[in-house]
Amino acid sequence: MTVPVQITWRHIDQSDAIETAIREKTEKLGNYYDRIQSCRVMVEAPHTHKHKGKLYHVRLDITVPGKEIVVKRDPSAHGAHEDIYVVIRDAFDAGRRQLQDHARIQRGDVKAHHKTAE
Repeated sequence: MTVPVQITWRHIDQSDAIETAIREKTEKLGNYYDRIQSCRVMVEAPHTHKHKGKLYHVRLDITVPGKEIVVKRDPSAHGAHEDIYVVIRDAFDAGRRQLQDHARIQRGDVKAHHKTAE
């Protein structure tokens, strides 16, 4: 399945190698959930630090029927991400897990917990 992907670059020059890596990861998401309607990826290098270099930020917005899955990999929240490929890998791994969870819920593999009145 071909997943429609839109890549946005902020404060970083567009790179064919990075774009290829993103498109490959996006296509693999289709193996885990085949009803992806769109995938938007934002790649950003927000700040340059004197001692740490560039810390990259990646955000995924994956649209599926009835839900939008948002994954953010922020350097301050998830450790220093100086390697853009590591940030992309981590973001897509988190997106894959959320897609798998969503698919399990839709199939009914996950039991719903009922609240009891007290």
